[in-house]
Parts: sequence; structure tokens; C-alpha cells
Amino acid sequence: MVVQRVGQDIFRQALIDYWQGRCAVTGLDVVPLLRASHIKPWADCVSDAERLDVFNGLLLAPHLDALFDGGWVTFLDSGGIQISERLDVDRRALMGLSGAEVISGLTEQHRAYLEWHREHCFR
Repeated sequence: MVVQRVGQDIFRQALIDYWQGRCAVTGLDVVPLLRASHIKPWADCVSDAERLDVFNGLLLAPHLDALFDGGWVTFLDSGGIQISERLDVDRRALMGLSGAEVISGLTEQHRAYLEWHREHCFR
């Protein structure tokens, strides 16, 4: 349990550094509010290297973290958002989702993790 928490702190700090203290989607820069979100979840990683890989993470505003973690949204290799059809237009609007949200700053190293998320987490 202690090792896991230490690893999560390292992962969070790496994401804060990589994303320059801003949400990868909205640009929100209130660091205490931001969530270190694994693309391929911690429990599904095959090694500590995967768990701590900065390219296996996104720094997200809380509502986007919940949507991403729950598989309601995912991201394409281009960075564009993909919203689950299970989330109707009215609920999308309530969540502030336009469908035009984009992550800038993705690299080739993010792609395998994003593909995994699309195949295994996205609804």
C-alpha cells in the first residue's frame, strides 16, 4: 500500500511537470484540483514501468478525469475527444462537452496507451 502511494505521487508529479501544471484538455491551472489519470489503469498495467510511464497519463480537470476513467470519453491519436453515445446531448451539455475538445501535446508514445483505452475502457 505504501509503495503504491509513493508510486502514485511520483506519477502525479511527472504528469504535472509534463503538462506544465495544466489540464491537458481545458488548460485549467489549479494544480490541487487536477487529477493524474492513467490512460491504461494502474491495475491493468503489467509492470511498474507502465504504471509510472508519464506517457500513460493525462493531467485532467476532475470532471474530465471521471468521464475518462469511467469510459464515457476517450481520445483519438490526433487528440480529439470521442464521447460515448451513451451520454446523450443534454447530459453532454450539462458536463460542458462540445465534442470539439482536444488534447495538444500528445506524442507517439501516448498512442499505444490511448488505443488500449479505446479498446478496453471506452463504452
